[in-house]
Amino acid sequence: MSVAEPRRIVLFRHAKADWPQVTDHERPLADRGRKDAAVAGRKLADTGIPFGLALCSTATRTRETWKHAVQELPRRPKTVYEERIYEASPGELIALLNETPDDTQNVVLVGHNPGVQALTDILADESEGDTRTRLTSRGFPAAAFAVLSFTGSWKALEPATATLLDFWAPTE
Repeated sequence: MSVAEPRRIVLFRHAKADWPQVTDHERPLADRGRKDAAVAGRKLADTGIPFGLALCSTATRTRETWKHAVQELPRRPKTVYEERIYEASPGELIALLNETPDDTQNVVLVGHNPGVQALTDILADESEGDTRTRLTSRGFPAAAFAVLSFTGSWKALEPATATLLDFWAPTE
């Protein structure tokens, strides 16, 4: 696999979580969150991106989001549950993505706000069509995802090296 081929990164925010009397890390999805996660999975499948790797926060709501979304994909990618995603800064998320092996073409990262929105803003130097306008006007709601593209080694991923190709949120 050539590093000259465009790579895709999907930054996927967990679906709507419930607020029971548990720690933030252990918060489960709300009923609406389970439904939205499955819809988001169908929309991820519609992108046609063959994911080679899923990086998912260890928080209960992100694991549940991925569990419902991945069932909608034509092929389940290797999934790594990564505690460093929980409460990560954009720089920490970039460092994590920099560790991706170069034989992995496309990655989906299932995480939290404000990290996924900030990372989208930091990575995207350009955007296609009205994608950035939709993202800016909507924020990054629960179960939303952004699709970015860049060319080069994963180790070379840094701010302003990607193009924002698409943005989807459950209410679109």
